[in-house]
Amino acid sequence: MKGWPVPVLGALLLALLPAVLSPYMQDVALKILVLATFALSLELLVGATGLVSLGHAAFFGIGAYTVVLGTGDGGPASIAWLLPAAVGAAAAYALFVGALSLRTRGVYFIMVTLAFAQMAYFVFHDTKFGGGSDGIFLYVKPVLEIGGTTLLDLEHKLHLYYLVVGALVATYGLLALVKRSRFGHALAGIRANEQRMRAAGFPTYWYKLAAFVLAGALAGLAGFLLAVKDGAVNPELLSWHESGAVLLMVILGGIGSLRGAVLGAAAFTLLKEFYQSALLGPLADHWQLTLGLTIIAFVALLPNGLTGLFSRTGGVSLRERLTGARRG
Repeated sequence: MKGWPVPVLGALLLALLPAVLSPYMQDVALKILVLATFALSLELLVGATGLVSLGHAAFFGIGAYTVVLGTGDGGPASIAWLLPAAVGAAAAYALFVGALSLRTRGVYFIMVTLAFAQMAYFVFHDTKFGGGSDGIFLYVKPVLEIGGTTLLDLEHKLHLYYLVVGALVATYGLLALVKRSRFGHALAGIRANEQRMRAAGFPTYWYKLAAFVLAGALAGLAGFLLAVKDGAVNPELLSWHESGAVLLMVILGGIGSLRGAVLGAAAFTLLKEFYQSALLGPLADHWQLTLGLTIIAFVALLPNGLTGLFSRTGGVSLRERLTGARRG
């Protein structure tokens, strides 16, 4: 149970935040929590398995679009089937992409995942099915009812907040258990030396495929939460920019650490909000430049990410991760 007090304390603090935050800061906190769930899903690939994907946003976007397309123009849909549908749709596409892309390695794997993500992007961007470049609005948010009693109505911000917190805690807990399981140890072995794991009799392809599908499913969960939070989806959710942003979150926090993924999402979002704010005056119009320079400085000064400030062994360095990708 070593290492659990900090995450448990963090979950308790998150549960208390709505009592002290302004409506604007509650919205920022929701964004951080959703992106932290998304970053955790990619951490399973990059940190635990050594698979650097540049197409992870495809599963995020598919989960989000499933919410809007599944709701339609009628009354509110039920969370009981809409949430599994969003997660299942993302997992199904991850199974398809993973089955093909995992036959490649290194930079070829990165490019193949990017190609599949762009393919999904243009399906939603260039067709009426996905609303074209403008996307689709979610006019009625889903609810959860049992026996005529409404347990969750996501039109209420407090209900939505605690659903997002619950999803993040569940994702973190699941991945913590995975990392400590035999499956997780096998993934760590694949990350370190896949050839040696194959020689030891492990079917590494199937282990990587299982991790890829699980990561895609969790990204679909994050997509569900984002669609409900924003009330709209657009093709940019599937773009390579989004995949690059979530990869930056994982790197910024510290590759190989679940806490790092959460810290990276928080740092990335808060820095973006700060650089876009009126506090910086005319410089706010060039927030991409200032954000980029800040991230470069972080990576240069903290090769193990933000978790490196607290523990020298808390993460896997970027150099080690990229070296592992080339060796794989």
